[in-house]
Amino acid sequence: MTRFAISREPEKVFHGGGIDAAIAHFGGEFSGWLDLSTGINPESFVLPELPLNLWHRLPDDYVLQAALNAARGFYGADERAPLVAAPGTQALIQIMPLLADTGDMAILTPTYQEYAASFQRSGWNVHSCTAIEDIPAHVSVVVVVNPNNPDGRYIPAKQLLNLAGELGRQGGFLIVDEAFADVHEGASLVPHAMHEPLIVLKSFGKFFGLAGVRLGFAFSNPSIAEKIAARLGPWAVSGPALAIAQAAFSHDGLDNFRRRIDERREGLSAVFARQKLEEIGGTALFSLVQSEEAYALWQHLAEQHIWVRKFDYAPNWLRVGLAKDQSDLKRLEDALSTFKA
Repeated sequence: MTRFAISREPEKVFHGGGIDAAIAHFGGEFSGWLDLSTGINPESFVLPELPLNLWHRLPDDYVLQAALNAARGFYGADERAPLVAAPGTQALIQIMPLLADTGDMAILTPTYQEYAASFQRSGWNVHSCTAIEDIPAHVSVVVVVNPNNPDGRYIPAKQLLNLAGELGRQGGFLIVDEAFADVHEGASLVPHAMHEPLIVLKSFGKFFGLAGVRLGFAFSNPSIAEKIAARLGPWAVSGPALAIAQAAFSHDGLDNFRRRIDERREGLSAVFARQKLEEIGGTALFSLVQSEEAYALWQHLAEQHIWVRKFDYAPNWLRVGLAKDQSDLKRLEDALSTFKA
């Protein structure tokens, strides 16, 4: 039986982060909080030295093209692949509803809630579906976060490409958000985007631990890429952000950088196993745990000035990001060990 819900009014969206709000409620100083509420790599990639003229001038085209070429190489795209840089994936999410005539669209849920809010604000009827098989036949646009935030659900490329083909035959397209796919090489749909009714979104900040740079990329076919670029307008991304990305994409230490993410993730799972906390999903950059006492545990950790992500729509879930080092990991485990429901 098909299971989906239609929503037309955007709800308030909550995110990870927000340490300032945590401090206002639970006290302490910023430096004393351990923020594990996001899916951002806690290790920031080393910033390159930037020439002063990058700050002084509007970004020249050669700076943009160097970053785009490096992005194509890093993400496994053809050297001719249409690609658009934007000031963060969130900016691209705001544009997605404007690329087609308003109608019915579907989102595989639960997932990142900004997609539903963005499409609803633009007048779309949003169908929330729990599986591809539940997507109504008449929708023209579908959003899939792959791997998914927060449960880590992964849908194979073949299934997504079949879905994109079906949407294309109806004049629509598929949006695949791969914000958390960069740790796992070979799992991306980027190599297919230039030939399909498909948009693949990439977040620079999560893998590289540089969310403050505000940089995202959209891979698609020429027609859709041109529409996105036109919506963004000229000089959408700053010269310093482009130069930072070009240097990071081309760095020769990425294998070790990726390995350290895997080691942190394994350490996090080991803590949950020792503390008898049920881990039910996640990605390389965060874990999803389940507990009947999830809210009480969230509050206990917050009182210890450890910030994790709770969910109003799933009160038994907590999302926990990676600890930067063994000291932070031990602090988390010590706090978990003192919890009494």
